[in-house]
Amino acid sequence: MTRSMTGFGRAAVELEAAGLEVEIRCVNHRHLDVRVRLPRAFAALEASVVGRVRECLARGRVEVGISFAGQRPPTPEVHVDLELAGRYFESVEALAARHDLPSGLDAAGLLGLPGVATPIELRRDEDSVQAPLLRGVDGALEGVVAMREAEGQALARELFLRLDRVEKLAVRFEERSGEVLEAVREKWKRRAEEFETGALPLEPARLHQEIVLASDRLDITEELARLRSHVGQFREFLAAESAVGRKLDFLLQEMAREANTVGSKASDAPMASDVVELKTELERMREQVQNIE
Repeated sequence: MTRSMTGFGRAAVELEAAGLEVEIRCVNHRHLDVRVRLPRAFAALEASVVGRVRECLARGRVEVGISFAGQRPPTPEVHVDLELAGRYFESVEALAARHDLPSGLDAAGLLGLPGVATPIELRRDEDSVQAPLLRGVDGALEGVVAMREAEGQALARELFLRLDRVEKLAVRFEERSGEVLEAVREKWKRRAEEFETGALPLEPARLHQEIVLASDRLDITEELARLRSHVGQFREFLAAESAVGRKLDFLLQEMAREANTVGSKASDAPMASDVVELKTELERMREQVQNIE
């Protein structure tokens, strides 16, 4: 199924006394670029989160944000080194007594001294944290995939319609090319008759060479065959289950190449106009394909 690279998903999970929220946002990108924002206590699990995203998505810039519910992490515990605080107090009192100074040191002042009060981050066993955290990532990824698939189906429908238009233009090129070639044959037939009557001073070998060159310059059979082949492959890729964005982009480049060649061989205004329309359709398709995974 064709999927776009734009999507959003959100999930929430409970982790002991704390709730976690997981948000995943995706936009188009040439490759898969995963960026993760985690609470510092869960930093060691970043690789697991990235791995889970890579299992699910093939292309796009993916931003994964994991935070405590309400943006407020659980209140950390504080470790107070009473022995160090006592040494600070004794040193201050001794210094004050020696220089006849008031100490003025209270409990709040002691807690602010280096090393006395140390916040203890909530540390949990990684095995117990990883399962619920990845469960939240999976839930958010489900939302992302659902949105990408819905948009991908809409893109596919639009692209199928444009492929129909490209095929119709190929038929018009073929029909018009036949008319142009017939007109050229008539022109050279008249010139051959003029040569036979002596009205046109042209060597027979030169006349034959001119006919061959003119036919080759106007013949677009190979270009149309390749264009139709590319359209068929494009349809097959759109119906494929895997990520096909790069393949579609390559096919569009090849289709544009054939359009340019047909344009260089267009010998009348109607064909030139159709070439412009073909290039316009291909450009519109290219813009849409840029967002396909």
